[in-house]
Amino acid sequence: MKKIDLKMLGITAMVTGCVLAGSTSAFAAEPKFYDSNAVIKFKANEDGTTDPEKPVDPTDPGKEVDPVDPTKPGEKPDPGTKGPLSIDFASSLIFGEQDITSVEKTYTVKPQKFNNRNPEDGPNYVQVTDNRGTHKGWTLTLTQMGQFKTEAGQELKGAAISFDNGHVVTTVEEGALHPIGPEKFTLQIAEDGTGVAQNIMVAGDGKGAGTYLHVYGDNSKAAESITLTVPGKTTKYAANYSTKLKWTLSDVPVGNEGDE
Repeated sequence: MKKIDLKMLGITAMVTGCVLAGSTSAFAAEPKFYDSNAVIKFKANEDGTTDPEKPVDPTDPGKEVDPVDPTKPGEKPDPGTKGPLSIDFASSLIFGEQDITSVEKTYTVKPQKFNNRNPEDGPNYVQVTDNRGTHKGWTLTLTQMGQFKTEAGQELKGAAISFDNGHVVTTVEEGALHPIGPEKFTLQIAEDGTGVAQNIMVAGDGKGAGTYLHVYGDNSKAAESITLTVPGKTTKYAANYSTKLKWTLSDVPVGNEGDE
């Protein structure tokens, strides 16, 4: 019987083990790759039931605010218009109580008041939101619906509302997408007594998606940024005078951007 050399057998086993181990490493599986997807689809609410966006701060549009309207019951503004393209809010203009005079006078507007803002007073403004997802543009106009009158129909002839320090405010960072509007303008009344539409903000094709405000002045210049001038020769009665301001939002841009 032959003797088995145990030392040699051990060495052979070790060598074999090394070779096998090396073979396992050489034939390791390569990484496998597989692609899946993540998707989301946005749509506009075309049935007109979408609630308007909340009014935001005219000097800090990232914050929601609760504006006051002294001309409405409970000083609560009317809700904005429904739908993906909406007028969310527009200030009413208050020129206060003034003495009757035979001299031409220019009266400054009261600042916009808020319930939950510090400071409480801020600039007057109008706010529009476009959530249609089409980037087709839009136009906002303002028309004074006739001259100031008393409830008895007595007219404040020649009175004119002027706006100054107008500028667009938004949280949309890409400036190329912003609508534009005039810095200053005066609302016009035609000879037949009807108001003339004034462009306030115009977003051309490819612009205007998001929420935008046209703001008149800032916290310190709110009052001087909107004025009412009344001729001295105009007959004035001891009564309240008022007029309607009609803000109209069209779903297509009209005229030239920023026309006054």
